[in-house]
Amino acid sequence: MQKETFKHSLGRISELTKKIKRPARIMEVCGTHTVTVCRSGLRSLLPENLKLLSGPGCPVCVTPSDYIDRAILLSRQQGVIIATFGDLLRVPGSLGTLELAKAQGARINVVYSALDALETSAEKRDKKVAFLGVGFETTAPGIAWTVKTAAEKGISNFSVLGALKTMPYAMAALLNAGDVGIDGFICPGHVSAIIGTRPYEFICRQYRLPCVIAGFEPFDMVLAIEMLLDQIISGSAEVRNEYHRSVSEEGNPKARRLMEDVFEPVDAEWRGLGIVPKSGLKLKKEYRNYDAMVCFPSSDIPAAVNRTECLCGEVLRGRIAPPECPLYGKECKPARPVGACMVSSEGACAAYFKYCRNGGVEK
Repeated sequence: MQKETFKHSLGRISELTKKIKRPARIMEVCGTHTVTVCRSGLRSLLPENLKLLSGPGCPVCVTPSDYIDRAILLSRQQGVIIATFGDLLRVPGSLGTLELAKAQGARINVVYSALDALETSAEKRDKKVAFLGVGFETTAPGIAWTVKTAAEKGISNFSVLGALKTMPYAMAALLNAGDVGIDGFICPGHVSAIIGTRPYEFICRQYRLPCVIAGFEPFDMVLAIEMLLDQIISGSAEVRNEYHRSVSEEGNPKARRLMEDVFEPVDAEWRGLGIVPKSGLKLKKEYRNYDAMVCFPSSDIPAAVNRTECLCGEVLRGRIAPPECPLYGKECKPARPVGACMVSSEGACAAYFKYCRNGGVEK
């Protein structure tokens, strides 16, 4: 039954794109959506005048170089243990990578959650544990809960070097830049399970652009594209929810309350987008003792040195596809990444390299 519905939706997409009579450009914001598109070969099933753009939905990819440099400098301090998600290890900064720092003797532990880092803090009271808090609204509630737990238990040798970001304002920043024509957004399912549908409404209202929240199966993506094309043709701009099996209008109220209790909005730097107002999260005043920026003496961070030939920022803005970068597949490969987009499995360059090797066309 789903197979027939899938075929029917593909047929409708073909019909709808003909009605638009111009190229249509839809951005899938989430890195997991990009992986789905590449792995399934979905682009090869879509009309030529419908283009899917990859966006800034990979948290590792949008983390700026100076954050990595700060983490490396912190790892060199006496008695400090860095706790990090594994996909941050190979992100290049001006001072190298965390993986290299670990090989040179820094105490860097790979963890699966902030709670793992807190447990290390409880076990090693003679050390200071700094957790690299990178992610979007999906990881923020768990980090918030961990900070609250540390405060309740009086674990004072735990801290978070924060780089948490929120998605809706980054989407607005893409539109404000005006250098990429976008006709509609496929909004991230995981983020939306936390924040719900309402935070995207200002995109529709201010920019007259439709948004559809989608799940992560190819069928979800096809339905979302069909729903967006319907709106583009009718001239409507609403938030619609294809992923209703996991996303509700209000999202996850408990997770949102945790975030609101512990964090407050702050301007944040995104790789490729620059400073995006109110798109970051920092610890509130009552939790500042758990902020690594407060806990440790500030170090002089070197000016970021990025390879000018690396066009990771252009990829994150949807201006180019990964194969258009001159380093892609040559100097820059998953085993030896030059840019952050080739590091994480959710990075557009890594997804293209794994699934779309034939000139960027899926197998």
